Amino acid sequence: MYKLTDSEWQVLETLWQADSLLLGEVVDSLYDTTKWSRNTVHTYLTRMEKKGLVKITRDSEPHRYSRLVTRDDCSKKERENLLHKVYGGSVGDLVAAFLKESKITPEEKAKLNKLLDDMEV
Repeated sequence: MYKLTDSEWQVLETLWQADSLLLGEVVDSLYDTTKWSRNTVHTYLTRMEKKGLVKITRDSEPHRYSRLVTRDDCSKKERENLLHKVYGGSVGDLVAAFLKESKITPEEKAKLNKLLDDMEV
């Protein structure tokens, strides 16, 4: 699969909000947070098409842009990358690190306990 850059993630966040968008709509959606020019956004979209992340419909003017990957698939890949890069593939170490550094509610603790109890290992 692919490793998304932060910029690609931002572009996809915009594309996940609609079935397809015009270039100007993508630019407008990203501008407040990125200040990217129209050319910059177009460059990202073109590169992302080559990576199989974005579809550019060129059979009409103006072109339309849509995502080819789901948020769920990208989130899963990001979690896998973090797990292997930082924790050597150890889910236990990852969960332990998060639990040591974050407070969880009693409801979240109960949910985690149930999830662990229901797991087949």
